[in-house]
Amino acid sequence: MNPEKLKKMQSEVRIGGKGMPRRKKKIVHTSSAVDDKKLQLSLKKLGVNTIPGIEEVNMIKNDGSVIHFNNPKTQASLGTNTFAITGHSETKMITEMLPNIISQLGPEGLNQLKKLATAAAAEEDDDVPELTENFEEVSKKEEETKEAAAASSKAPEVPASS
Repeated sequence: MNPEKLKKMQSEVRIGGKGMPRRKKKIVHTSSAVDDKKLQLSLKKLGVNTIPGIEEVNMIKNDGSVIHFNNPKTQASLGTNTFAITGHSETKMITEMLPNIISQLGPEGLNQLKKLATAAAAEEDDDVPELTENFEEVSKKEEETKEAAAASSKAPEVPASS
């Protein structure tokens, strides 16, 4: 590269005078630990108490999906009607959790489950074509035509004379 052009480019990057260092790009690091501490501090102000012994929490959405927490940290403040559930969450469909989640569903959840079941049954019906003819008769006819073709293609055996 041309040294004059390089000096010109270097001088454009300088902010101050000759002796000033070049400007550095500021990088802001955001940490979830800081946010977590702020959240815990806010919850402490509300006077929440930890509820021990909760193995799982399921939040059922209107679209049939479930937010599932396994072994969450659950905190509650009854005076302020505030509940906090923290931990690793997974979003699953209600059909994936069916055997275990039925006891947790209310009347609305059961109605939604029935709607999902009827929708799934309707989809299955669409996939299966209806039979219009008897396939046993068709296969018998095919066998008869094959036998007739095989019999007609056989040449009669002529004894060889010696």
